[in-house]
Amino acid sequence: MKIQFNTDKNIHGLEEFTAPMILLIETELKNYSSQITRIEVHLSDEDGIKDGIKAKRCLLEARLSGMNPIAVSSQSDTEEQAITEAIEKLKSSLETILGRLGNY
Repeated sequence: MKIQFNTDKNIHGLEEFTAPMILLIETELKNYSSQITRIEVHLSDEDGIKDGIKAKRCLLEARLSGMNPIAVSSQSDTEEQAITEAIEKLKSSLETILGRLGNY
């Protein structure tokens, strides 16, 4: 499972932030790693340089073997919270979709 990070121009310090987030994503999605070929993480700051409530947005897109991609998003006060909430949504979607197909 490959993990790719994409950010907008308002997200800074990505190098220090990415390694622990990749580990978190790998750990949380390890039960689905045989079905997932790639995860794309899109981080953005909806308010730009202003500090707003729920201004950080995370869109996770999971590319599954032989299936259409699954995308979920979450908005929160910090990048880490947005990623964590998006992971939970993605796990729920994967469980539902793969459960219906009998792949989980």
